Amino acid sequence: MDLSAIGSAVLVAREGRRLEAYRDAVGIWTIGVGHTSAAGPPAVTPTLRLTAEECDAVFARDVSRFVRIVGAVAPLDLPEHAVDALVSLCFNIGEGAFRRSTVVRRLKAGDRDGAAEAFLMWNRPASLIPRRRAEYDQFRTPYALSLPRARSTDPTPIPRPAATPRSPSVRIEGPAGIVPGPTAGSDRRPLPRAPSLRTGSPQRIGAPAPAGTWARLKASLQALLGLGA
Repeated sequence: MDLSAIGSAVLVAREGRRLEAYRDAVGIWTIGVGHTSAAGPPAVTPTLRLTAEECDAVFARDVSRFVRIVGAVAPLDLPEHAVDALVSLCFNIGEGAFRRSTVVRRLKAGDRDGAAEAFLMWNRPASLIPRRRAEYDQFRTPYALSLPRARSTDPTPIPRPAATPRSPSVRIEGPAGIVPGPTAGSDRRPLPRAPSLRTGSPQRIGAPAPAGTWARLKASLQALLGLGA
């Protein structure tokens, strides 16, 4: 079980993505994509700053934990859009509240319609209601019919995430840096190494050839042309 690309994109849209610490709607210090100290390191302080790469790494670690929590309670045949909605809810309300929720209790009882309705119970503060309605719709609606909205008040769904192109391979050659290598599926072959101009003992330009060289060359030409000696 995993979070789909669509589920990840809509979760980021719901949480926002900020590289400087801020207080969320209930006053908790937050950074990145909805990361708080309760989710683990880094601890969020008022002066904390993240790079874009650090932000992405923290989000990947955080969301993997919530995917595992959802996977522990969700039926194996639960469709992708419903799993994504559960991860979004769990990410927002936290592990303890999620495990104790009516959503999970009804889901375990096999009442999926009731579980969907229970999303709407998590309506405090009131600013979260548009998000809950969007998660409710996401839980009930296959992506083939409609992509999810970050909030029910949004005029349009999120854009479908673009496929990530496969990166070309690279090879590192000492201190000179990174040199691009052949891309996957390329039929190019490496060029042969040029022969060294200095093999054996060095010779002075214009020096006579070793003894016997011209005789062997003459004999080879005569044999090629069918001439006698």
